[in-house]
Amino acid sequence: MLLPSIDLMGGRIVQLVQGEKLKLAFDDFEYWIERFSKYPVVQLIDLDAAMRQGDNRALIEMICKRLPCQVGGGLKTAEDGQALLNAGAKRVIYGSSLFGAEGVNKAFAAGLKKALGEDALVFSVDTKGGRVAVKGWKDSVNLTPEEAVTWLEDYCAAFLYTHVDTEGTMSGFPIDVAAILRATTARQLIVAGGIKERSEVDALDAMGVDAVAGMAVYSGAMEA
Repeated sequence: MLLPSIDLMGGRIVQLVQGEKLKLAFDDFEYWIERFSKYPVVQLIDLDAAMRQGDNRALIEMICKRLPCQVGGGLKTAEDGQALLNAGAKRVIYGSSLFGAEGVNKAFAAGLKKALGEDALVFSVDTKGGRVAVKGWKDSVNLTPEEAVTWLEDYCAAFLYTHVDTEGTMSGFPIDVAAILRATTARQLIVAGGIKERSEVDALDAMGVDAVAGMAVYSGAMEA
């Protein structure tokens, strides 16, 4: 299954390369909402919130009223997630707040499950150079993605894995990484980072892995 992505920054839809360099920006929300209306799930990320530099809450609320979204970006507490669910999000994505200096914060994960319910939770495990990346991908913790997924398996409905090294590059997603993660968890697995063509989405789908596409869709390289 393909999940189109809407990344928000400064009140616009954007596409970044490796989470840093702005490559594309759009203001025509109606066009993209219409384009994505046929999908069962759209991924909606508040990059400003993820990078701790403001938020795009009004836009998120507007889009969640129009599209079935799983929403993330800077969520730190169960209350943050509940507010997004109240605003119309179908599921909420937690990432950096699941990790600390000691590794995975299992008590926090368990608290989220108790407060919001397992079915509402997507846990984001992003990696840069083979280690879990946090805080807008600026920092990292000493964990492999497989270790993180194993620790968090009991607390969420799905995992979102972003391969930061290829994010926004359209250089292809490393299928071998998807295979390893697929063998690690029985939960829904969604991957992102560098997907450039429909054949990759089909190959991942055959493995039981869902795919997020951003740059390939917005640049016109892949039809959505």
